[in-house]
Amino acid sequence: MNIYKRALIVLFAVLPLTGCMFRTHPINIRTSTADLKEATLEQLVEIINANAARLNSLKATVDIDSSVLEKKKEQVKDNPEIRGYVLVRKPEMLRMIGLFPVVRNQAFDMVSDGKRFELSIPTKSRFIVGSNREPSKPSEQPLENVRPQHIFDALLLKRIDPANEVAVLENSKEIVQDPKSHKDVEQADYIVLVIAKDEAGPYLSRKIIFSRTDLQPHEQYIYNRQSQLATYAHYENFTDYSGTMFPAVVSIQRPLEGYGITLSMVKLDLNVPLTDEQFTLTRPPGSQLINLDSKPSAAALRDDTGKKQQ
Repeated sequence: MNIYKRALIVLFAVLPLTGCMFRTHPINIRTSTADLKEATLEQLVEIINANAARLNSLKATVDIDSSVLEKKKEQVKDNPEIRGYVLVRKPEMLRMIGLFPVVRNQAFDMVSDGKRFELSIPTKSRFIVGSNREPSKPSEQPLENVRPQHIFDALLLKRIDPANEVAVLENSKEIVQDPKSHKDVEQADYIVLVIAKDEAGPYLSRKIIFSRTDLQPHEQYIYNRQSQLATYAHYENFTDYSGTMFPAVVSIQRPLEGYGITLSMVKLDLNVPLTDEQFTLTRPPGSQLINLDSKPSAAALRDDTGKKQQ
């Protein structure tokens, strides 16, 4: 499925339905003839936890595709692809740099320690800082709502902690495209439901969908405490990197904020040494400091006439 069609489906899935009526009729879909593998819940949890234990750092050159949902037009707008670099180090360090096409000038430089993030936008001479928590009031410009933690959580599947989480197995089915006939067929899969618990009680934290053709996690749904879908991640083309399986394409959708980012690995190195200095971002001289956690920060984005700066 085209990744932006998938984005459209996921994003529209959370939009409210207002008085729509549909006629239903049975659809005959063939069953997949692929050789499917079997696994127990314990084995699937071990796949997640073993890969999480093996993967400690990541250094990648990537192609970055992004898209935004234009709600008024009910369509997804694709942005031009750019080249970028991603650094990840556990427990929660992430840095991402984006370069403009052709000229390769820096479009943005973003770094996070898991709790706070810093973002430098040289072309606008802005240096933005703030917490990694979701904006209480998302910006009308979807990509202004990007937080490094969203990318980190989608890139690296967290281990399932038996002390604080309960995993439940669901046998399900999905529609896939048959590689020979290129027609849609129905194929069995596994869904691991991760139930977390805090002082307010248990709640659905994640859904991880395993393909039964390779027993790899090809989809992940991450929910917030209000049971809303916060992040949808899709993983393609798993490759063995010295015993660690990692996808060559990671698509991240944020339905509530209305944006999507796809990272396609051009070059990937796992478990390489990364220093603290590689996660240090220096504020460019003369750049405007904007603190998203302070009340005056919204006014800082406007000029003396009260119009929003471009």
